[in-house]
Amino acid sequence: MTVTPAFALSLPSELRHLPMARRFVESVCQAGGLDQAATNAVVLAVNEATGNVIRHAHRDRPTTPLHIECRLLADGIDVRIIDEGPPFDLNTVPHLDPGEVRVGGRGIFLMRQLMDELSSQPRPQGGNILRMVKRCPRKLG
Repeated sequence: MTVTPAFALSLPSELRHLPMARRFVESVCQAGGLDQAATNAVVLAVNEATGNVIRHAHRDRPTTPLHIECRLLADGIDVRIIDEGPPFDLNTVPHLDPGEVRVGGRGIFLMRQLMDELSSQPRPQGGNILRMVKRCPRKLG
């Protein structure tokens, strides 16, 4: 099996940089031949994840970098969001009822709905790696 090199972006933890993160991921998806529906799903999931890192993991620390790594797979894309926040366990976030009316708290719900795999693990040096995988056909060529 051939290992595909990762495309990577690092940016400060400021909400004004979210459009840059979205454009980066969209460009990788387009270069990788993902269709528009899959691209839109990945871009929205990454927007939610990076927004969560900025608002929660790196709260009040705008100079703390967050890193986005995208790796094209034979059948989709693997995206990792790397932060320097406190340990975070995805399993502690309840699965929401989509009919429940509430303000906020939908980011992880959306990521779970949009992506085929979602996992989080703490980094030994501190912080977390959020891994999201979208399985979809790729048009190559």
